[in-house]
Amino acid sequence: QVQLVESGGGLVQAGGSRRLSCAASGLTFSNYAMGWFRQAPGKEREFVAAISRSGSSTHYADYVKGRFTISRDNAENTLYLQMNSLNPEDTAVYYCAADGGPYLATSVPSIDYWGQGTQVTVSS
Repeated sequence: QVQLVESGGGLVQAGGSRRLSCAASGLTFSNYAMGWFRQAPGKEREFVAAISRSGSSTHYADYVKGRFTISRDNAENTLYLQMNSLNPEDTAVYYCAADGGPYLATSVPSIDYWGQGTQVTVSS
């Protein structure tokens, strides 16, 4: 079965950096657009960043643009999210997502598979 397993979450101080990874199995990774979403307590899940199947196209939410970088390694079936200049508003559970449709993975309803999430907590 399809598995998306995130890692790299934890506690980080404001202004710090963190790199999340998502290991994919049970699917042809290069056939899926991939994305990162996050959900803070009491809030809806929101889009963070997306990358095309080949990795040639990316898209970011305004609130992370210039601070976060999404990338993928299709040979290793792994998705990454490099997070820099973190602030307390970035505290959330971060989810890896796979979208088999024709567009970038930017919409919660279009996601085919979700990871279990990894907690990122940014202290002030």
